[in-house]
This record gives sequence, structure tokens and C-alpha cells, in this order.
Amino acid sequence: MKVLIIEDETAAAQNLQAILREIDPSIQVLEVLESIEESTDYLQHHPQPDLLFMDIHLADGESFRILDRVEITAPVIFTTAYDQYALEAFRLCSIDYLLKPISVDDVRRALEKLDRLTGTERAAYAPRIKQAVKEYEETFLIHQRDKIIPLHRDQIAFCYTANERVTAYDFMGESYPIDRTLEALQAQLPTADFFRANRQFIVSRRAVQEITVWFGSRLSLSLTVETPEKIIISKARVPEFKAWLRSVRTAE
Repeated sequence: MKVLIIEDETAAAQNLQAILREIDPSIQVLEVLESIEESTDYLQHHPQPDLLFMDIHLADGESFRILDRVEITAPVIFTTAYDQYALEAFRLCSIDYLLKPISVDDVRRALEKLDRLTGTERAAYAPRIKQAVKEYEETFLIHQRDKIIPLHRDQIAFCYTANERVTAYDFMGESYPIDRTLEALQAQLPTADFFRANRQFIVSRRAVQEITVWFGSRLSLSLTVETPEKIIISKARVPEFKAWLRSVRTAE
């Protein structure tokens, strides 16, 4: 069996390779890839492996970006140290979903599950993975004390960053700390529905209530919910904002 590992933590990659050797010395690890870019390039220029271990959280973003760029037909086993809320969902759509630290029994169980599948059953996982990824990306998992709260992107009125902390606010004014940068959120939220107003804010089009011409040909936005500070769009970005607002209004 030829295996490809996508994992940016050296210790985790070495542990997985050692486990595979212990379970079956004939398993060949083709490569250990550490980023979205590297993985995309490899998969575009090499045949698909027999099995792919894919860590969800990589240094340059979530590995789901790879699925957007490359048609993956190989069976996938997801690995991660986070998001236990999504564990069962990904077990249903992928061959398995392993929570770090990964044990020998975890990998053995996943490989035995793979062995029991027919070729037709293995092929059926590809579209199921895409659907699960879509649902996963539409929901943020908010960690608050001992709870994990799902926040669907349609609930988000705006996102705000201050003092190196990012917070999402829903349409009721409730706040949710998010463990990613505003840049990462901007890449994940659909541009048809969300606009990066400035360095501090991403706003939902559904939350935009009023637009006021501000000093220096800038714009001031009022939302349907209270914001920590005034939202100002610079003169340079006004045309882009107007085009965005006009296009989404037309689409409605």
C-alpha cells in the first residue's frame, strides 16, 4: 500500500510513520507534505496514493483548501488535535477521523475498515467528503470553557479584531471568540455575503443598515447591531464597496 501523509508537525508525522511500520512494514510512505501549496503541487503531478492521511489544520490554512484545487479520489483519513464536535461527521464521510495523539489501535482500526470496503464503496467516499467539508466550512466551532458552540456563518453580523484577538458577533449582539486571524476568516467567508471593510472589520451584507458619507470622501457604516467602534471605509475602497453592495442587491 502506498500512503501519502499531509502533516506539518514533525513529531506527529514521525509518530504516524512509526505506527504504520509497526502495523505493516510493507506500507510505503511516498512523501510527508507540510503545506497546502506543497500538497497541491504534489497531487497535481503524481498519481493518487492508495491512502491519504490528512491533518486538517496546517500552518498555511486548513487542508480542505487542497480539495478545492485537486480532485482527490484516494481514500482519506483525517487527523487533528481539535474540533471534537465534528468527529462523528467526518467518521461518516471519510474512511476515519483520528484525534491526536494518534495510537496504534486508532490506525489499525482505520486500516481494517479500509480493507473491508469494496472498490465501489471506496469511490463513494469522495463526494461525501466534499459535502462534509462544505458543511464544516459553513460552521465555526467556538470553544468556551468546557463547551464547543457551533456558529453558522449565516449567524454572523460582523467580525472584529482588536489587541490581536478576533471576535464574531451574531445578529443578537452576542460575541464569540474565534481562534483565527481576520485574514483567515476573510478567505473562508463567501465574498458575496461578507466584505472586508477595513483592518478591524468584516461585515455581513445582511447587517448593513445605513451608509453615511464621512469626512474625506470616506463612508461610515451603521449595522443592525452595535459595534465596538465606528466602521469607516477608506476613500480608496469606496468604489469596491459600492460595487459589492450593488452586485449583491442586484442578485437579491
